[in-house]
Amino acid sequence: MAKKHNKDIFEKLSILLTRFTGSTSAFVISISIVALWALSGPFFNFSDVWQLVINTGTTIITFLMVFLIQRTQNKDSMAIQLKLNEIIASSAWASNRMVDIEDISEAELEILKKHFKKLARLFESNQNLKESHSIEEAEKRHQRKVSKK
Repeated sequence: MAKKHNKDIFEKLSILLTRFTGSTSAFVISISIVALWALSGPFFNFSDVWQLVINTGTTIITFLMVFLIQRTQNKDSMAIQLKLNEIIASSAWASNRMVDIEDISEAELEILKKHFKKLARLFESNQNLKESHSIEEAEKRHQRKVSKK
């Protein structure tokens, strides 16, 4: 039970840090810290310790941010995959074999890519992809979806 509680704390902390580090306030604070450090240079005679302070601080922050960014990217990627899976699963014309394919091998993804390139070439030969979609087409598509409900 204690491990789950700790995991929840770190989950909440990482969410808060992700939101904060992407904010204008965080940017202003970081610029302010660097400015204060630079302005303090003459006071410390631009010593090695003065340089070590900013180098160590930025190294630690960069190290931690790598993991925070990766965590956020993984979560966003999973959310996008789930949304796409929902779209595929709800469409009568989409292949359900495409649901949950993010874990297949790169070689298998290349096979699917070739399949869709071939499909695009076949479609291109029948349609002019350079033409934009019309408002009337959008309205017809919307009416088709509404009538299926």
